[in-house]
Amino acid sequence: MSINSNSHSKQPLQTLALGAIGVVFGDIGTSPLYALKEVFKDGVNIDTSHVLGVLSLIFWSITLVVTTKYAIFIMRADNKGEGGIMALMALALQGVHKTESESKIKNSSKSAFIIILGLLGASLFFGDSMITPAISVLSAVEGLQIIAPKLDNYIIPITIAVLGGLFVIQAKGTGKVGKIFSPIMVFWFGLLAVLGFINILETPSVLMAINPYYGVHLLFELGWHGFLILGAVVLAITGAEALYADMGHFGLKPIRYAWFGFVFPALLLNYFGQGALLINHPEAIQNPFYLLAPTWALYPLLILSTLATVIASQAVISGAFSVTRQAIQLGYCPRMNILHTSGESMGQVYVPAINWMLMVSVFILVLTFKSSSALASAYGIAVTGTMIVDTILASIIFKELWNWNKPTRFIFLAAFLVVDIAFLSSNSLKIPTGGWLPLVIASVLFVILTTWIKGRGLLTQYMEERRTLFEDFEAKNTADFATVNGTAIYLTRTLHGLPEVFLHNLEHNHVLHKQIVVLSIVTTNEPYVDEAHLLKIRTFGKTRDFYRVKLYYGFKQDADVRRALELCAKEGLVINPKQASFFIGSEEIAFRNKSPMPKWRRGLFRFLFNNSSSAIHFFKIPVDRVVQLGIRIEL
Repeated sequence: MSINSNSHSKQPLQTLALGAIGVVFGDIGTSPLYALKEVFKDGVNIDTSHVLGVLSLIFWSITLVVTTKYAIFIMRADNKGEGGIMALMALALQGVHKTESESKIKNSSKSAFIIILGLLGASLFFGDSMITPAISVLSAVEGLQIIAPKLDNYIIPITIAVLGGLFVIQAKGTGKVGKIFSPIMVFWFGLLAVLGFINILETPSVLMAINPYYGVHLLFELGWHGFLILGAVVLAITGAEALYADMGHFGLKPIRYAWFGFVFPALLLNYFGQGALLINHPEAIQNPFYLLAPTWALYPLLILSTLATVIASQAVISGAFSVTRQAIQLGYCPRMNILHTSGESMGQVYVPAINWMLMVSVFILVLTFKSSSALASAYGIAVTGTMIVDTILASIIFKELWNWNKPTRFIFLAAFLVVDIAFLSSNSLKIPTGGWLPLVIASVLFVILTTWIKGRGLLTQYMEERRTLFEDFEAKNTADFATVNGTAIYLTRTLHGLPEVFLHNLEHNHVLHKQIVVLSIVTTNEPYVDEAHLLKIRTFGKTRDFYRVKLYYGFKQDADVRRALELCAKEGLVINPKQASFFIGSEEIAFRNKSPMPKWRRGLFRFLFNNSSSAIHFFKIPVDRVVQLGIRIEL
C-alpha cells in the first residue's frame, strides 16, 4: 500500500512539463474560442480604444489571477505534493487542528467554517464540471457557422455525438488516450501563438494594451456597463484552478515551466491577435477566433478545436471523479462504486454514477441553452465562486501553517478578494439569464453533502453513547459464552470501546472467538500515509486475545483490508485468513420524533445511507468470510 505521491519527480522536467500541457491547461487553453467574442456581445463599440481596454482587462486578469495568485502563491500550499479543493481544505484543517491542540480548544467553529467553505467550493466545481464540456465543445463546433453556414442546424447533433462518445469511453480509462493529449495540445497552443502573432504584425500597436491604463480607463468610461463586461472577461481565466488541482500528477516545477514558458505567452499572443483583427475588421466579431485563420485552414482548425475542447472536457470529468473519491474518503460523501482504470496510476479512477450524471446534465445543458453564448452567462458564477473559496482557504493556511504576519496576510487576502468579488458581482447580474444554473446545482449538492455529514455525525454519536469499554466487558462474567477457534474481526466506525455489532453478535449467538479484532479505518487529512505508519495495534484482555487495530489511509488512497491483514502479521498479530470471519453491521436507520436531524433531511439521509455502496467491496474485504448482522439505529 506504500504509494509515492512524488513518483513523477523521477521523470525529466521536460517530459512532465509536456504532460502538463496536455492535461492541466485544456480548459484555459480553449477560452480563446469564445472569451473575446462574449465581451463585445453586449454592445461595446469595436474601435481601437475599446479593444485596447478589453485586452488590457484580459491581460491583467490572467496575470493577477492565474499567474500571481495560483502559479506563484497558492501552488506553494501543496498537501504533500497534492493540490485541489479537498487537499486545500485538508491542509487548512491541519493548521487549525494544530492551533486547537496547542490551545486545547475542541470543536472549533473555524474548523466547521473551513469544511463548509470546502464543500461549497467542491459543489461549485461540479457545476463547472457540467458546464465546461458543454460550452467548450459547442464553441468549437460553432465554427461551422463561419465555415459552412448551411450546416448550422447540425451543430447541436454533432455536439451531442462528440460529448456522448466522450462519456462512453470513460469506462475504458484515459491512460492510453492521454498519451496523445500532449502532442495535440502542444500543437494547439503553438497554433494559437502563430495565428495571433501573424495578426499582431499587421497592427503591432495592439501591444500597448499591456498598459493597465487602458483597462482602467475603459471601466471608468463605460461605468456600469464596464462593470458588466467583467462577467465576460472572467471567461479568459476559466480553468485557472486546474494548475493547482493537477499538481499531484506533475509537480510544481513542470506546471510552472509549462505555464510561464509556453502556455501563458501563447494565450496572450492569440488574444492580442484577435484584438488586432478586430481593430482592422470590426465585423470579425462574429467569431474572431476562427477568422484569425486563412480560409483554407478553417476545416483543419475546426477539427483541431474540437479535439482540444474534448481534451479540456476530459480533464474536467477526470477531476470530478478525483474530487468525488477524495470526498468519499474524507467522509463527506456516501460511498460509491469506484473503478481503477490503470494498474500503474492510482489517480486514474472511474466513478460510474458521477459519469452518467454528468453526461445527462451536459446533454440537458446543450439542448436547453443551444449556444456557447447562452451558456457563457451560466459559466462565470461557478468559476469565480470556487476562486473565492481558494483565496480564503489559502489565507488560512498562510496564517496557521506558515505564520505570515497580519499585514502580509491582509494584503494577499484584500488584493485577490477584491478581484474575485468584482468578477463574482459582475457575474451575479447574469443570474436571471443562466447564472442561476450553477447556483442551483451547487445548492443541491451542498444540501446532499451537509445532510450526509450531519447524519454520519449523529450515527457516530449514537455509537459512542452505546459503546462498552474493553475493561467493563472484561469485568463481566463470560463463562456462559462458548469459545470457538478462529478470529472474529469486527468492523466499526468508532475508535474506542467495543462496537455495537460485537455486542449484538454476543447477545444472539452467545459465542466468543478465541481471537477478537476490532478494526477501525481512519482517513487522515493527508493525501498519502506510508505503509510504515499504516497500522496501530493495541492489545487488551487477560483471558483471551483481544486487539484494537486502526488502519490509517490518506484521502487519495483506497483502504485494503486484505493487505492490512498481511501487515498485521509483520507486527506480530497473525491472522489466518481461512479461519477469520468479518462481522459487519447491516444498519437500518430510523428517526426519533425529537431527532436533531431536521425532518426535511431525514428522508434524504435515509436514501443516501441505503444506497451507498457496500463496505465489503469498498474496503476490499473477502466477501466469502463476511457475516452481516442487522442492527436498528434510532437517531
